[in-house]
Amino acid sequence: MTDKLDSFVKELQDKIYDDALKDYGRKAFDRWLDPKYMYAMDNADTRGRVTGSCGDTMEIFLRFEGGRVREASFITDGCGPSMICGSLAAELATGKNPDEIREISAETILDTIGGLPEEDMHCASLAANTLQVALHNYDR
Repeated sequence: MTDKLDSFVKELQDKIYDDALKDYGRKAFDRWLDPKYMYAMDNADTRGRVTGSCGDTMEIFLRFEGGRVREASFITDGCGPSMICGSLAAELATGKNPDEIREISAETILDTIGGLPEEDMHCASLAANTLQVALHNYDR
């Protein structure tokens, strides 16, 4: 009985992975499996928190040193694409100064990952908006 269940679970997981890889592409798929920068930062200089139209909430944390982001991280209660986009927003902000961060948009995130299915593009907007809120909170 256990062998049948294990086999079923493996087949199901393989199908999910195959479908996700086909739908999202290699870069997004790999980021989904290993969402870098996903943690709440205790020593952040600023943070931004946004709840998107889909109901997902994201929070981005930034720590500056010498006028540039030394460390960036994020957390989300959202879906896989929200995790992918939050991870990319944190990565894109790292090493940047505030003026460079202001240039990071949903399109920047989508271009970096190679696009997302249309129904998930709002996740890039959520990540970009959250990053901009964190920067706005730092500038105040």
